[in-house]
Amino acid sequence: MTNTEHIIKMTDKNTSQIHVLIEQKVDIWLHYVLFSPLWWIAASLTIIPWIFWLLFRPRESTDRLMYAGFFVMIISLVLDVLGDQYGLWFYRFNLIPVLPTYFPWDLTLMPLSIMFLLQIKPQANPLFKALLFAIATSFIGEPFFAWMKVYVLIHWHYYFSPPIQFCIYLVAHYISRRTKFSKLT
Repeated sequence: MTNTEHIIKMTDKNTSQIHVLIEQKVDIWLHYVLFSPLWWIAASLTIIPWIFWLLFRPRESTDRLMYAGFFVMIISLVLDVLGDQYGLWFYRFNLIPVLPTYFPWDLTLMPLSIMFLLQIKPQANPLFKALLFAIATSFIGEPFFAWMKVYVLIHWHYYFSPPIQFCIYLVAHYISRRTKFSKLT
């Protein structure tokens, strides 16, 4: 057997095992998680904050804030998938069973928190806001979801998160201040 054939055989076997585990995860989700109280909390945390933001956002800054918010969503999703896949943490009570992320955190709470901080006192020191965001998400948000038994830390500690959260905020701040857009013609 050639090296390529061996790699193909190992990869196919691994993919088959992953498929079986995903089927088990979906079965657990369908029978125990879907419509459970923690599932409803996840659904509410994913939708309701966006409704409030749409009602109370500064309309003249919507595009700018969404630009930064989409960056935060993408980074949050990527980091969450990596953390899950590398066994650093995992989530129970997922809104959608096949995605190894917690949608309320990645698609709502992280981006809206940053968008809120960006629009409140926009001239305030971004380093102070980044520090506030990093401390709040790392030492209030993460422990809260762990306390709810939604977020399970395996090879991760809360004090690993602040530098990452700090950087995410600063990059979002930088993105929100870009002005070099020309109209599409």
